Amino acid sequence: MRKLSAASCLFSAVALFSAPAAAQSGAKPKLYNTAKQKLLDGKQVFSFTQSKFDIAGYCEAAKHYDYAWFEMQHSTLEFKDVEAMIAACPHAGATPMVRLPDAQEFHIQHATDIGALGVVIPTVDDVERTREATKWSHYPPMARRSAGAGQAASIWGINGINYRQTFNDNMLVVVMIETPTGVANAFDIASVPGIDVVIIGNNDLSSFSGFAQEDDRYKQMIKKVHDDTLRAGKIFGEANAKYATGYPQSSTSKFFQNGPSKDGWVPPNMGKGANVNAPPPGEHP
Repeated sequence: MRKLSAASCLFSAVALFSAPAAAQSGAKPKLYNTAKQKLLDGKQVFSFTQSKFDIAGYCEAAKHYDYAWFEMQHSTLEFKDVEAMIAACPHAGATPMVRLPDAQEFHIQHATDIGALGVVIPTVDDVERTREATKWSHYPPMARRSAGAGQAASIWGINGINYRQTFNDNMLVVVMIETPTGVANAFDIASVPGIDVVIIGNNDLSSFSGFAQEDDRYKQMIKKVHDDTLRAGKIFGEANAKYATGYPQSSTSKFFQNGPSKDGWVPPNMGKGANVNAPPPGEHP
């Protein structure tokens, strides 16, 4: 069998969810981005939303969820706060992901350099913003992330793993469609190489469209984005975890903000009988 060159192995990462650039033996090791691995395996993933600097609280919650949603769009968290929380318990369980306010190089490179293995880009209306999201989220030759001196390599480049050569495979890029314009452009957005997941920002889509989430016109928009995303070969999800079960697209929806933990654990501040599928505080249904 002809052996692939290192360059060929790296180039293969351009394809969505391609096998990691692994040993030439053809083996496909599990990703260290365990949330992405679960998506590859066809499973649903859920998070907890971290919007305050709380090392102890973060490290405890990270034991029980698929990924952490560091909220930097609607909170006062700073990169130094997220950096410290990731450093405190980098292998607790939850894959660290950051929702950023935009798709700028500055923000995405900061997030990845401090150890995030995924970014969530909100309010994506068009292909241009989508391309920016993936351009700064992957190393060459796939894209334009530059080499930094952050803590990421020391966290993920362990046990013989070459962080630089494996990062592109482990990076998870999620874009949020939250406006009728984004709905109209959903197929083109989902088709951009390097985008892994397209999710609905449920509350904002209702706000921007003027349609309640029970309105048939709202449901038609959800169906369009869902169908366009799957047609483009990408993963579909919704911000509101209530849509994970009991809805027409639930069986093929995989990525959610908040939702149930992996082991039945409930955050202490929610209390007994709390609705674990409810949106985070401040994000009204």
